[in-house]
Amino acid sequence: MTHKNNLLVELFVEELPPKALKKLGDAFASVLRDQLVAAGLADAGSVLTPYASPRRLAAHLTNVLSQAADKAVSQKLMPVAVGLDSGGNPTPALLKRLASVGADASAVPELRRAMDGKAEALFFESTAKGATLAEGLQKALAEAIAKLPIPKVMSYQLETGCEFPGWTSVSFVRPAHGLVALHGDAVVPVEALGLKAGRETHGHRFEATVDPIVLREANSYAEQLMEGGAVIPGFEARRFEIARQLAEAAVKVGGGTQPIHDDALLDEVTALVERPNVLVCEFEREFLDVPQECLILTMKANQKYFPLLDASGRLTNKFPSSATSAPKTRARSLAATSAWCARGWPTPSSSMTRTARSRWLHASSRSARWSITTSSARRESASNA
Repeated sequence: MTHKNNLLVELFVEELPPKALKKLGDAFASVLRDQLVAAGLADAGSVLTPYASPRRLAAHLTNVLSQAADKAVSQKLMPVAVGLDSGGNPTPALLKRLASVGADASAVPELRRAMDGKAEALFFESTAKGATLAEGLQKALAEAIAKLPIPKVMSYQLETGCEFPGWTSVSFVRPAHGLVALHGDAVVPVEALGLKAGRETHGHRFEATVDPIVLREANSYAEQLMEGGAVIPGFEARRFEIARQLAEAAVKVGGGTQPIHDDALLDEVTALVERPNVLVCEFEREFLDVPQECLILTMKANQKYFPLLDASGRLTNKFPSSATSAPKTRARSLAATSAWCARGWPTPSSSMTRTARSRWLHASSRSARWSITTSSARRESASNA
């Protein structure tokens, strides 16, 4: 019996490349949806919800059929002049063609005649049985994986599930460890990347309170991951939460401070954390004597921190940083990073002579200009490539 229900598909993998995560998640979900629509298992009104976190690609699709409706198929056989003799009897060529489509001479009277270009042709009308969800999803899943915009494919060997572990090689963006396919509360029997679909997934490496997470149904996916897995699976939901916590951090610091607006950095940090937790950190004020462009560059590019500017647009020595776990696991100082940015020179302490301090600042400024120019050149080269 055909029935509709919501569908959830998840690939659980090792850490995905952060700069490509959003694109991978959107592509995986959209190709999956398009293939199911083409198979007649979903329609244009089905609502798609993509999920993408550092260790998973998933898609939730509403109103998916357990089996597609049967559909009429019209197959052109051959021109009438070739298929029928002068007496209207089928020729050997027509009988052979009918056999190839699973019919015999008894179907000749039912053949439809229609113009095909300048000649009249014979058409065989039949009804094709609709694909089951298992058949359609298997094809859709293979297509979605094949069409992923993977920046660099890696190969790895399967350790389980094959006769000779380690002999079967699989190519994917990262090693895959789990596959979920749920239609309502029922598992859809599909396979991909050497994995068989089930209902088990995993949450945060350290903060999950349940492992594995046994999904009750397709609709409970996001809720169970957040409650038992300490994971916000939706990319946009995590991004919004990071932006909200950044604004709160700026208010906490006070003085009219605002984090530097950088969509690319926000997207990258969103792709690095599973449940964001923004911390307010600080470094020694003496490092503010380094040109702020140098500090901002390394904070964003190397450490993925969000520089805070005061009301006058000057860099402060406090900055928010988004960790993926409890605050105590990442309360780090930026002092070492700032020292690296300044090419290992000592802090511009008050004991320096005026000449020494001037030389130190001049060298720091040259380092800042060199870093910014090099970074810009690399970005331009990458975009041209």
